[in-house]
Amino acid sequence: MHGEAHHSDRIGWLRAAVLGANDGLISTSSLIVGVASAQPSRVAILLAAVAGLAAGALSMAAGEYVSVSSQADTERADLDQERGELARSPEAERAELAEIYIARGLTPDLANQVADQLTAHGALAAHARDELGFHETTRARPIQAAVASASSFAAGAAPPAILAALLPTGILTPGIVGVTLVLLLVLGGVAARLGGASVTRGALRVAFWGAVAMACTAAVGRLFGAVV
Repeated sequence: MHGEAHHSDRIGWLRAAVLGANDGLISTSSLIVGVASAQPSRVAILLAAVAGLAAGALSMAAGEYVSVSSQADTERADLDQERGELARSPEAERAELAEIYIARGLTPDLANQVADQLTAHGALAAHARDELGFHETTRARPIQAAVASASSFAAGAAPPAILAALLPTGILTPGIVGVTLVLLLVLGGVAARLGGASVTRGALRVAFWGAVAMACTAAVGRLFGAVV
């Protein structure tokens, strides 16, 4: 058999992993820059970094789990409904399957043959795929999505948190901004590459919005730091 690797095969974990890493890197870096702009102590900056990493990772895991679980519940309900319709009206469901294949360009005779054979092989699987649009590569996996989001968030948040502990206070903000932008360019390029998109566009898009986020939080930190 001729095996092919498709970019869509990665969609189950790629979206959650990219989102988590981007969010971890941008939000933690922005938090540190915002707190540092208010000129507090290093202990306060480091505490904010660690708290942001922990809270963000748990929040990403919980949010992704709930979101993907809702998708899984919807898929399960649709499959249950389709299972019931197959039990009540098998001929009508077989005809519905044939109509789908005719709409896709098959002749009526061939469409009926395909519908007959797929129904005999696994009626529910055929309807799930061709009527409902459910595919194994895009099936909802809540635990996988939650773990990917939490771990990728923590991985993205780790570099700025480590820099907050190691860099001298005088170069903390420019150091974190510079490293974050470089990492965002790399992360955006890798994500685009894995997804089959333009590497340059993906890298610049992520870096641009990361820069905007850090600039905004720095401005908020200076404003409220000055007021306090």
